Amino acid sequence: MAEKKCIGDHTVHICELAKAENFAKIKELAKEPYYMCFNCGRLADQEKNLCNPIAIDKIGVGGI
Repeated sequence: MAEKKCIGDHTVHICELAKAENFAKIKELAKEPYYMCFNCGRLADQEKNLCNPIAIDKIGVGGI
């Protein structure tokens, strides 16, 4: 399992937007998700909106 970390500007990460209950913005950022946060499992279109992103197509059955 990958180490838990946070890259980039945390204020634009979906986990922070959820804490602020900014669900409209989350809907906008996750219309066609291609990345998953390896920390919490949230999905986003762009990796910049997740703490520890991994491309969904890089995830195999039973883990990475």
